[in-house]
Amino acid sequence: MEINIEDAIPTDFTAPVPERNSHVKPFCLGHGTLECFSLKESRKFYEEFLGLECRRHAKPSMSVRLGMRFHIVCVEVGDAVHPCNVLNHWGLDVKSRESVDEAYQAALKYKDQYKIRQVLEPHEQHSVYSFYLEDLDHNWWEIQYYPNGFQHDDFFDFGDRFSDDEKVDLSALPELNIFGKAD
Repeated sequence: MEINIEDAIPTDFTAPVPERNSHVKPFCLGHGTLECFSLKESRKFYEEFLGLECRRHAKPSMSVRLGMRFHIVCVEVGDAVHPCNVLNHWGLDVKSRESVDEAYQAALKYKDQYKIRQVLEPHEQHSVYSFYLEDLDHNWWEIQYYPNGFQHDDFFDFGDRFSDDEKVDLSALPELNIFGKAD
């Protein structure tokens, strides 16, 4: 049973920070980083295609965000970019299956304009309907719809489903064979 996605999108974008016995006691996960060939070209893709907000805060980098107190620092490294595997991706949630399909069609239509390297077909996996695309800088993006609301909450509300002693079956990860396209 699908729920009204508007009711499931959190408005405060925070989760309680539990007491923990860790050596580091952070109050938030604040940022991540990715590499790009050109800040100018990447910014065009982030803002015009993905709908993200960008701010150039330093000569070699800019911050990218979407409505949360979490940002990605995009660092221009030129030809030193390290291509990623599809398992190293950034996820963007949309409000419906139709929105996934529309984004997929837009990715195909504007592939050359935004220098999108690959667009993989939409499919159902890990409780979402989604597709992946590889951007001009070899970074992967997943555009997904989760019909039960906000997937982040469910991951943590459900607790651990497997023990740390259980072995991973790498043959169950076909994504290990999906790599970025060469220049």
